[in-house]
Formats: sequence, structure tokens, C-alpha cells
Amino acid sequence: MEILDYAFMQRALLAAVLVGITAPAVGIYLVQRRQALMGDGIGHVAMTGVGLGFLLSTSPVWMATAVSVLGAVLMELIRWYGRTRGDIALAMLFYGGMAGGVMFINLAPGGSNANLTSYLFGSLSTVSESDVTAICLLAAFVVLVTVGLRRQLFAVSQDEEFARVTGLPVRALNLLTAVTAAVTVTVAMRVVGLLLVSALMVVPVAAAQQLSRSFAATFAIAVAIGVSVTIGGTVTSYYQDVPPGATIVLLTIGAFIALTALATPLARRRARAAAAAQASGDPAECAIPATRGERTDVGV
Repeated sequence: MEILDYAFMQRALLAAVLVGITAPAVGIYLVQRRQALMGDGIGHVAMTGVGLGFLLSTSPVWMATAVSVLGAVLMELIRWYGRTRGDIALAMLFYGGMAGGVMFINLAPGGSNANLTSYLFGSLSTVSESDVTAICLLAAFVVLVTVGLRRQLFAVSQDEEFARVTGLPVRALNLLTAVTAAVTVTVAMRVVGLLLVSALMVVPVAAAQQLSRSFAATFAIAVAIGVSVTIGGTVTSYYQDVPPGATIVLLTIGAFIALTALATPLARRRARAAAAAQASGDPAECAIPATRGERTDVGV
């Protein structure tokens, strides 16, 4: 294929695949915890790290990772102790992160707001070899955590009180989830962009939930959707000369709409079958499983 003849596209496609895996893998826990917009907040904070990277002449990816991890930890601490003023503290953290990024990058030698564009909305041609190395290492960490600790993370995401009673280190697992989300944001910023990464963490999961009630199946379908749309968006961006981040997000939303349209008649058919089974006095075990909000997800 012609697209693979260019080194920058090889790097971009590799980064896209890793983003397609990691973003939904973390997003499924955020959706379960009702923290769907956490990735968006971390993206704002990561802008300060990008600006510091330019100012200090270091890797913006690694600097953004460090700053976003610190920001994610602060977000968790605010969630624990913030109480009524927590939302104000979070707002200051988010907007302060954006302002810090703009300020630092303008203070950098030869820096300007134009340097932020590729980090805010993604860029194929600017993914360097050092970026790919960083993305691979960070993606490996994300996959290790989200797959290796999936039972523990799922238990905490579903019911913190129950998880605490069973002896799980709830606070440590919450912090680990926040740190993993922060790492995912920096993995995705070169492909999707900081301002759009949250969509790739949430929408594939929402789309997968239209087809499955099982956690394991939802996880697998969400990752499959993520990889498909990131590769499709990257290829489309190359041939049509359109922004990769926006293209990927629009494809993701399109996948959600398509799967919702497919799942709606199936759900109605199951509901009618369940109603008919109850009316005829069939055993309870023949009925459909609990609703999505009440599911037990034994397939973790």
C-alpha cells in the first residue's frame, strides 16, 4: 500500500492502533464510575506539561505525562476531600492547566500558540520516533493495568463500599485508575488531540454497551471499535487531507449511532420475548438478564 511507503505514516498508524486500544480500555472504568469527562479535564491539565516541555526544551510527551499524572492525583484528592467546594477546585485546576500551557509555550524560545495546535487536535506528520517510543511504553503500562487488574478495578468502579468491605485497597485503586487515565491522555494526544481524547475514551464504550451486557464482551467490543475508528480516521486523514482527531471522533460517533440503530430493534424483540415468557408462566431463569444499570457482569 502506498500509505505504508512513508515513515511518518507508519509511525502514525502504529500510534493510532495503540490509542485505539488504550483509550477504550481505560474509558470503560471511567464510564462505570460515572466520570466520563475525566479525560477532558486531564487533557486541559496536560497542556501545561506540553508548554513546559517547549519551555525547558524537553520531550512534551513525557512532560505532559508527568503533569497530567500529578493533575489526576489532585483530582482524586479533591474528589475525596473537596466536598461542596470540590467543583470550584476542579474548575480552577482545569482552566489553570489551559492557561499555564498557553503561557509557558509563549515564553519558550520561538514558541507561539501555533505550536499547540498539533497537541490540541492531533497531527499525523509530527509523530516522531521518540514520540512512538514514548507512546509504546505508556501504552504497555495502560494495558498491563487495565487487563491485569480488571477484576479489582471493575469491583471498585461498580461499588466502592462493597469493594472496601471485601478488603480491596479502594483508594489505591482509584488513584491507579486516575493515573492510568492521565497516561492514556498523553498516549492519545499526538493522534486525537488533548481536546478530543475524552470522546475516544467514552463513546466506543457507550457504543459497545448497545450490544452487550457483559463487562468482558463490552471491553472487547469497545477496543475493537477504538482500533477500527483510529485506523480508519488516520487513513482518511491521509487521503482526504482532513484533521485526524476530528475525523476519528466523527467516525466514533457514527459507529455509536449505527450500533444504537442496530441494537434498538433487538432490544425490543428481547423485551417482547421476555414479556411473553412471563405471561405464559415460564421459569424466571428464562427471562432476560438484569438491565444494564443493574448487571452483575459475571463475565469479567
